[in-house]
Amino acid sequence: MTEKIGPIGVFDSGYGGLTVYKEIERLLPQYDYLYLGDNARVPYGIRSYETVYQYTLECVQHLFDMGCSLVILACNTASAKALRTIQKHDLPQIPGLHRVLGVIRPTTEILGELTQTNKVGIMATQGTVSSRSYVIEAEKFFPQVEVFQQACPMWVPLVEHNEHRGPGADFFVEKYIDELLSQSPDIDTIVLACTHYPLLIEKIRKYTPEHIHIISQGKIVAQSLADYLVRHPEIDALCSKGGKREFYTTESTEDFDTKARIIIGQEIHAKHLPL
Repeated sequence: MTEKIGPIGVFDSGYGGLTVYKEIERLLPQYDYLYLGDNARVPYGIRSYETVYQYTLECVQHLFDMGCSLVILACNTASAKALRTIQKHDLPQIPGLHRVLGVIRPTTEILGELTQTNKVGIMATQGTVSSRSYVIEAEKFFPQVEVFQQACPMWVPLVEHNEHRGPGADFFVEKYIDELLSQSPDIDTIVLACTHYPLLIEKIRKYTPEHIHIISQGKIVAQSLADYLVRHPEIDALCSKGGKREFYTTESTEDFDTKARIIIGQEIHAKHLPL
């Protein structure tokens, strides 16, 4: 079978994955990209494992059908609840060479390098927290690091409904940061383990002590992808390099275009993908 060459797919439950896409494109501008946001069914963080898996697989399959051989799950909840099953169960049954990568492993691989006290806070959706994926993965690479988790169920809705810049968001930002830091006074690093959360960064910094480092995942995932493509030339060969970008959403394209333009600083003309 002759493998098809196509764009790198980037998937997220909504707009948050654009914060990762932006860093990937900045580091690897030569590649073609196809972004898909499942905005019609966001948020994923409150949904069951089975539902997140079904939604994620459906979107990944659409990206495969549109020519992508490599798909990045720029969504922590999808990475926590669906990635392993897709890799182990579904990919072997799909003809051709396909790969799906997530955002959790690249982050946990360097977690120990980010902290001096070995106390790290994870701010994430309820789904990611419940999966304990960061705790489990961090233990593999840095057993000396203690991970404290805090679910932030209101942060994704605030971003998706464009309320994250308003004064109403302050209450929930301060609330969840206080709840995280109450778990340990020695936390010196906070990982924003949801790709929506960097859009709240100004308010997060406002309510976080200055000595605590706040880590977004975009640059980490971008560098990890660059390294992966070097180590896997057979996958790199299937990724087209023409600098083309396409954006799809399962919801309103007008709304997506407006918010995406703010996030990545480019004019966007998304297409609607009915599911």
